[in-house]
Amino acid sequence: MFHSRLGCSSISFRHQDLGAALHTMKGLGFEEIDLGALPGVCDHVPYELNDPAVAAVSAEVIASGLRVRSVNGDIGDLNAVLDADAQAARGRHLDALLTLTANTGAKALVLPCGALNHDPVRSEGEDLDLIAAQLIGAGQRAAEFGVELWTESLHFLRFCWNLDRAAKLADRLAGSGVGIVMDFSHIVASGEDIQQYLDVHQGRVSHVHLRDAVPGNINLSIGNGQADFAGGLKRLAADGYTGHFSLELETRDVTHDERPAAAAKAASFITDLI
Repeated sequence: MFHSRLGCSSISFRHQDLGAALHTMKGLGFEEIDLGALPGVCDHVPYELNDPAVAAVSAEVIASGLRVRSVNGDIGDLNAVLDADAQAARGRHLDALLTLTANTGAKALVLPCGALNHDPVRSEGEDLDLIAAQLIGAGQRAAEFGVELWTESLHFLRFCWNLDRAAKLADRLAGSGVGIVMDFSHIVASGEDIQQYLDVHQGRVSHVHLRDAVPGNINLSIGNGQADFAGGLKRLAADGYTGHFSLELETRDVTHDERPAAAAKAASFITDLI
């Protein structure tokens, strides 16, 4: 029904528990998902991710029959300065998320591009250096699990919130193997231009999130904002992008009961564009 390269993030149905969300997405006709593991945003994966929790989530996802493209997780503020104990705890959390990613057959773990704050902890340059180092290190660890490491950048709510910072992070990550996740809504919300974003990130995009937005607001259903999906997808195709797309419909302009129909409508619209 929908294009084979188009999936749906479980974040779209974050109001449901994991089993219900998987059932909803499969019932709509999706065959591929992103698994939301973002504490405070989507609780489908417990933040305290011990071995039994990893096993339980893995089993539930595998039993659904849905393919997993990526696990969208968080291991804390990557520009925070950590002591040895905190860094070790972060390493354990990373390993748990990577185990989940590998268990579910996902291609990659996605991590954020810094703290939920635009202000530097030390300085912009030092923070970007630290974020890049943390991502590159996580990417090296991911390779040991047989998966990739991607970062969602730019992200309107995170440290790399505009095109300037996203470009500086991308430059620091060049050649590392860490992929970039492009999100239409965050680009628009930050007041940036989709085509300029693709100028900067040409050949660097590993995955694409789809949601609509207006400047300052990322939480709109596709068609209710200003994102140029037609122009953006056409440009991605022209640039040789062969990756996948995911509806991440963390929207606030529909009721929970309206979400399945809104997701199906968005999927049909994007399928036509792909």
